[in-house]
Amino acid sequence: MARPEYAECLQEIEGALSSRAAREGEWSDSAVRQTLEALVLDRGRAFGLGLEEKEALLEQLFNRFRRLDRLQPLMEDEEVTDVLINGCQQVYVERKGRLMPAGIAFDDDRQVFQLIQRVCDQVNRQVNQANPMVDARLPDGSRIGAVLPPVALDGPVLAIRKFAPKSFSLEELTAQGSLTKDVAGELAEAVRQRRSIFISGGTGSGKTTLLNTLANLVPAGERIVTVEDAAELKIGGQANLVRLEARPPNTEGQGEVTLRQLVRMALRLRPDRIIVGEVRGGEALDMLQAMNTGHRGAMSSGHANSAADMLERLETMAMMAGLGLPADAIRRQIGAALDLVVHLERQAEGGRQVTEVIQVLNWLGARPQIKRLYEREKGKEL
Repeated sequence: MARPEYAECLQEIEGALSSRAAREGEWSDSAVRQTLEALVLDRGRAFGLGLEEKEALLEQLFNRFRRLDRLQPLMEDEEVTDVLINGCQQVYVERKGRLMPAGIAFDDDRQVFQLIQRVCDQVNRQVNQANPMVDARLPDGSRIGAVLPPVALDGPVLAIRKFAPKSFSLEELTAQGSLTKDVAGELAEAVRQRRSIFISGGTGSGKTTLLNTLANLVPAGERIVTVEDAAELKIGGQANLVRLEARPPNTEGQGEVTLRQLVRMALRLRPDRIIVGEVRGGEALDMLQAMNTGHRGAMSSGHANSAADMLERLETMAMMAGLGLPADAIRRQIGAALDLVVHLERQAEGGRQVTEVIQVLNWLGARPQIKRLYEREKGKEL
């Protein structure tokens, strides 16, 4: 626990820097650090702080003013994939697939609110009582979701899904137990043969990781256009790569660019492959139409409880486009567009595994015609 002198020095320097920032406006990171170094050196001496305390104080204050405050060490921890704040006293992390207390807390809800505001300032988003919810992407690619009181009943809520800068190969995923060697070979061959692949699963099941892995298997000579709600895919070795990201409306409710618009735009950019990061609504219909108009080898992902459920969810999402198409027409499009559906599940011990691979043969009547290529059930492969 920090000495009282440390806490007093921190409070004094924080007040001095806040006052100066209010007077001088926008500062660069280097300017803030230089100012903090001078203040810590001067005030630390006055409060009798040692060298280690001064270094800790400098880092803590810099994190508070320019980074993510007490969350910064968690953001730098490679084992942490999610950081979750439920009010000032409850901070959790997901580490190696397991949720656990982070071992830190904030002094009060005001500190959490200030942190959320600082995060939103980085991405040009506004959050307040009039706009109490925000969903955005940080500059490093991490996803954030925040909810303020009174909508959040027990204090400000902040959830951060950290961006994983490292891409995994199929060999690495196989070594981790995410899929079998046979399934890995089947998926690699499907990418080479330009078969359309859809990846399904729940939140945190590894959909984006697998989609990224398969996207990196696309031959280098092909032109890829990616469409994402928030840019998470990291495709290397592709010189001919176009990345498109949706944009929310501004504070005046203008300037929104939707996934539907981007999928349609992608068709005009002469793609060899279209990769849609995740479909949640009417853009599913645009994606299906793209797959059915000569753009084979497309890939996408979505939320579902099983591979078969994903086909039915696609039907529902396509109807959300609001074009009034009959269900039979949408089903035929799904049957003609998709070749494989790969389903992942998050295991109780924290791992992510491919549990199903189905081949979509057709759609006759109200039921899809499928061939089950792989199923993992209770540790037993069929």
